[in-house]
Amino acid sequence: MNRLALPDTPRRLRLVLALRLGLGALVIGILAGGVAYWVASYEAELRGKALAIAGVRHFESPAMRLAGVQDAIGHQELTRLLNEELVGMRVFGNDRRVLFETWGALPETSFTSLRNVIPLWPTQGESYSLRHRIGSEELIQVRLPLVAENGRLIGYVEGISRISEKDIEARRRSIWHVALAASLSVPAAAMLLYPLMLAMLRRSNTLSQQLLDANLSLIRSLGNAIAKRDADTDAHNYRVTLFAVAIAEAMNIPNETISNLVLGAFLHDVGKIGIPDRILLKPERLDRDEFKIMQTHATLGVEIVAGNPWLIGAEQTIRHHHERFDGLGYPDGLSGVNIPLAARIFAIADVFDALISVRPYKEASTLEEALSIMGQESNTHFDPEVFAMFLELAPSLYEKNCTWEGDRWAAELSLVIKRYFKTETAPLGAVQ
Repeated sequence: MNRLALPDTPRRLRLVLALRLGLGALVIGILAGGVAYWVASYEAELRGKALAIAGVRHFESPAMRLAGVQDAIGHQELTRLLNEELVGMRVFGNDRRVLFETWGALPETSFTSLRNVIPLWPTQGESYSLRHRIGSEELIQVRLPLVAENGRLIGYVEGISRISEKDIEARRRSIWHVALAASLSVPAAAMLLYPLMLAMLRRSNTLSQQLLDANLSLIRSLGNAIAKRDADTDAHNYRVTLFAVAIAEAMNIPNETISNLVLGAFLHDVGKIGIPDRILLKPERLDRDEFKIMQTHATLGVEIVAGNPWLIGAEQTIRHHHERFDGLGYPDGLSGVNIPLAARIFAIADVFDALISVRPYKEASTLEEALSIMGQESNTHFDPEVFAMFLELAPSLYEKNCTWEGDRWAAELSLVIKRYFKTETAPLGAVQ
């Protein structure tokens, strides 16, 4: 699963946060405004229909029931009721034939459109309403049943109401005001929340950085303790780690693999904690039984870091850095590409450092001597492709080994850690 890639600098991180928060607020604001517009329009239409229905129910009176729908002459009095808003009335018998109709000032097209509407006939207690947009006219057609005192259906009354331009404009302003308020409230809330979110991000990053620094400090201390017990210098861990990183970078392997390689390289000999001093510090060559005990440091190292989720990636280097490309290594006898890439890279860095460094039992080899010895084991001990890349870097690595002091190695390792563990990418440093 792909993980979200964070920006590399505090400024870019703040910019991305602001842009994404602003874009999200804009999209949500537009959606909220659209929903608010639709809801307000729907409610306004319902209010218009409710007013029209209330107006027509005024004519659903006991007097009209008593007069009977057949009395068309009596219904002619309805013509007097027509006004600017009520622009049409129709009375139907219970057979749904038009008994009487009267219309106000309406264009002929409006008459035709209204008369051609397929009618729906409401049942007792119900109403039928339909909104019409005819040219510039906005009309609401309402039809109600007329029921006698005994509950018998005697006909229907229909009223057509015009929504005035004033009402339409007032409704339009109300709808836009609601939509605008909804659209602006979300970005406004986002602007108010941005400082809080940025402060929370700074705090979260501070805690994360402190935890990362604590983990790295612990690893450095543990790795240095092992190196001093075995090689009497912590520079060994710095050198082999930086040698391995240089090879990995030249091969353009993923950053995550390099970060795991850094952890594994620094802790590659952590299992030597469990090796007795009489074997670990013996100046002479180990016998067969002693060597078997020494070989267990690879599996002991994995047991020591087991259960630490942060060091899962380091286990490959810790366990397999003594495997050989021909399968004759330990502890698992892996061969070829079955050996993890990080372990194949580190094996070359570890052997190179061992050859060009002074040890109690030997002098340091020259560059030519070291490459000659290692070249004989390409494709047997070492991965030939990784070794070919190493050969291009070996002169510069050897020069550093000869000229750099311990402080220079430590400083370079700090830069590598900052590059691959992102300790300077959060906004707290630049934003105070």
